[in-house]
Amino acid sequence: MAKKDDAAIHAAGVVVFTPAHASTSQDRQFLAVHRPHREDWSLPKGKVDPGEITPCTAVRECDEETGYAVTLAARLPSAHYLAQGQPKQVDYWVATVRGDEGFAPDDEVDEIRWISVEDAAEFLTYADDAEMVRLAAGAPETVPLVILRHAKAMRRADFEGKDDADRPLSGRGRGEAKYLVDVLDAYGITDIHSSPYKRCVTTVSKFAKATGIDITEEPSVSEAGHEEDPRLTERRVTELVNEPRPLVLCTHRPVLPTVVSAVTKALGLPVTSVQDDPHWDSRLPPGGMIVVHREWTEKGPRAFAVEQHHLPR
Repeated sequence: MAKKDDAAIHAAGVVVFTPAHASTSQDRQFLAVHRPHREDWSLPKGKVDPGEITPCTAVRECDEETGYAVTLAARLPSAHYLAQGQPKQVDYWVATVRGDEGFAPDDEVDEIRWISVEDAAEFLTYADDAEMVRLAAGAPETVPLVILRHAKAMRRADFEGKDDADRPLSGRGRGEAKYLVDVLDAYGITDIHSSPYKRCVTTVSKFAKATGIDITEEPSVSEAGHEEDPRLTERRVTELVNEPRPLVLCTHRPVLPTVVSAVTKALGLPVTSVQDDPHWDSRLPPGGMIVVHREWTEKGPRAFAVEQHHLPR
């Protein structure tokens, strides 16, 4: 989870490249926006709305400012600076175009342009934006893996059923499942894997229905499957890590330490680096997620970036 200053203004943005960009950064173009009230050229970005998490902010702001619907790719470093004397943090992603609703100029953004990456420093008003473009142009192609804890479930003490696998989501949990539709869609998830327990399947079912994606049930990441044979859990998770498709794996709080351990081992990460990075903390709240951006090398997948998000409370 990105460490944030609660006193800071929180915002999110994207570096969007042309849909069919060339392989060299010199030939690539990125999307810039002109803000008439500031008389500047910058990147698509905006403040986080109440009850919103930053991946959704980044996608929404790009749509509102440019008309382009985008999918988030590699996570970039956050920008930190003073805005009218107040600290501001902007979370950034590389983004790819998935659709174009058409640009509509308004008081916020009155012009957009595709600019060559090599012209970023000269064209953009702020040096920090130009540096973000440089970092984005150097980022590899990545494929997201979302490790998701199921949404808020009915309390065990209140469940009258015989099999805990049938314990459903609470009313709050059903709302969280609805919220997750936009979050998972922001990362372009195409594969859904879930513990067969009702509370996990229901957590991802709204996203599955919205996208038409089938849910693949994974007994080895259920609570009972993990308790019976955690080695089988680790083997299956390792297989999923090596699948080069955007996927989500929904599981349970007691299973998460094994899942995270299996993911980090499969990606070749040293134990010390994982322990020192709060993004890998497996103690996720209901609906919380770890998003791993995997790049593929000759030796297999490696972690280019990792982020953690908790749903608004």
